Amino acid sequence: MPDQIVPCTYFEKAGAQNSEKTIQLAKERAKALDVEHIIVASTTGETAALAAETLREYHVVVVTHSTGFKNPNHQQLEAEYRERIAAANADILTCQHALGGVGRAVRRKLGTYQLEEIMAFTLRNFCQGIKVVCEITIMAADAGLIPAGEEIIAIGGTGRGADTAAVMLSANAQDFFDLRVLEILCKPRFWQ
Repeated sequence: MPDQIVPCTYFEKAGAQNSEKTIQLAKERAKALDVEHIIVASTTGETAALAAETLREYHVVVVTHSTGFKNPNHQQLEAEYRERIAAANADILTCQHALGGVGRAVRRKLGTYQLEEIMAFTLRNFCQGIKVVCEITIMAADAGLIPAGEEIIAIGGTGRGADTAAVMLSANAQDFFDLRVLEILCKPRFWQ
């Protein structure tokens, strides 16, 4: 591919007010690159339902928080949004977080950080959404919902909603260092 100039939108503030624009930017770039797979992080499902409905012509994978993330045995994906996501023919993935699961248990119990949480903190230097897009790409590849080694688009955010989108070269967790952030389409300029 020859040299390209690809715009990046820097949002003034992080958060859900950027969701529609983030999804639209992802859609435009997916069309330009002929990308088939778009991954979307979601907590309650509101952002994912919007994305699944807007991106119907793509294979959309919604990655939720793991069950028990905030409270034991509780899944934060709300039934109303789960139904809308399913009606838009998107896949839903619920599993352990690639950059938090067992390592988080070690930190909580023993008070020391493990490798995957250190990696997560490092990725957050770019913004929370960049950490999220890396993590959900690995999770979707590990689940077999997207192929490893292909260009995909991943959408994440800071807290609620979507404010970050990136073109990624997907990889499995055991090949984490083959994962590539090829293009950042949008992100918040400042975040907390």
